Amino acid sequence: MKAIVLAAGRGARLRPLTDVTPKPLLRAGGRALVEWQLAALVAGGFTDLIVNHAHLGSQIVEALGDGSRFGARIGYSAEFPALETAGGIARALPMIGSEPFVAVSADIHSGFDYASLAPVIEDIARRPDKRLAHLVLVGNPAWHAEGDMGLEHGLITRAKPWLTYGNIAVFHPRLFAPLDPNASLRLFPWMYGFAEQGLVTGELFHGAWDNVGTEAQLAALDRRLSGKMRP
Repeated sequence: MKAIVLAAGRGARLRPLTDVTPKPLLRAGGRALVEWQLAALVAGGFTDLIVNHAHLGSQIVEALGDGSRFGARIGYSAEFPALETAGGIARALPMIGSEPFVAVSADIHSGFDYASLAPVIEDIARRPDKRLAHLVLVGNPAWHAEGDMGLEHGLITRAKPWLTYGNIAVFHPRLFAPLDPNASLRLFPWMYGFAEQGLVTGELFHGAWDNVGTEAQLAALDRRLSGKMRP
C-alpha cells in the first residue's frame, strides 16, 4: 500500500530550531519525528512511500535515503516554495498513481494503527463515486479547543460540535487530478466542498496523538517517549 508523508512545512513556530534543521528531522525520544511516522506506516503495511519536502529538503533526503533501512521504498517530491497540503499532493500525483493512498503529516506522533485503513482504501477504490476521502479526527487539544469539523454518522460535516483533523487521511487521486501541480493550495476549506456532497467519511481516534508545533510541545513529547520501546 502507498502513502505520502507530508514533510514540506517550514515549522516557523519552532524557530530557531528549524532555521538549521527541517521540522521532520527534529528529535523526540531519540528518533526524528518523521522516523516515528515511517516506522508506524511500515508496521501498518505501507511500504511504498513518498516524502515531499521544501525547506532544507536535501537534509531529509540524506537522512532517510531510499527507505531500505526502514523496510520501505521512499521516493521524493520536491517543492520550492512549499505548496501546502493539497498543492503538495497534486505535485506528487504522478508518483502516487491511480489508487487510493494514505496522507499523513511528518510532524505528528500517534498510536494510530495504519493497518486499520486497509478496508477504507479498498472501499474508496471500489466506489469512488460514493466515497472520495476518509479523515481521521481526534479530540480537540487545549491549543485548538474550537476544532475543525463535525462528524455525524460517519460523515464529515460542518455542523458543531467540531473535532480536530488528526492529519491522517485516505484520498482517491481523482480528487487532486484537476489541480495545478505548481499552485499552492491548503487542504481546507477546499476539502469541505466534497464533504458537503457526502463524499468524505471520517472516524474519531481516541488514542495518543501529538501535533508538534512548538518547542514546548516537542520537549513534552520527548519526555514521554524517552525510554519507551520504539514501534
